[in-house]
Amino acid sequence: MSDLRGDERTTLEGFLEEHRAGVLRALDGLADEDAAARLLPDTAMTIGGIVKHLAQMEDLWFTWKFAGGDWPAPWVDGDAEEWAWESAAGDTVAELAALYAAGCARSRAVAAGQPDLDAVAASPSFGKGPVSLRWLFVHMIRETAQHRGHLDLMLDVLR
Repeated sequence: MSDLRGDERTTLEGFLEEHRAGVLRALDGLADEDAAARLLPDTAMTIGGIVKHLAQMEDLWFTWKFAGGDWPAPWVDGDAEEWAWESAAGDTVAELAALYAAGCARSRAVAAGQPDLDAVAASPSFGKGPVSLRWLFVHMIRETAQHRGHLDLMLDVLR
């Protein structure tokens, strides 16, 4: 649980960390075939696809957009917009967990190197100006929480 009396940065970091941990918990004890299965009607989303997408978003926003760094592997190989979602079917749960954990670790390092929440990204957002670290935390909390809810629904189907 995040610090109930923390300052703004501590609160934002705490909420994001709670959701990141929830994503990793969703993979605990999961079979590879369950991670690749389409468990909900009318969607191609899979547990593995969600986790790989979230790993990609960590690197896209923190490493590439905010820090201005290069895309780490495996993203340099994924040309299609939907590549992370579609390629996850070939990944094991252990590979997905490691990929997500590594992306989160890189994101934490980028955030830790910023003096405050008003720090501005090295690269502009898509069609907009550069974002602040504050905006990025809120965006990633929203993105991760939304997909964590999808993971919860899919895990309920498996139970």
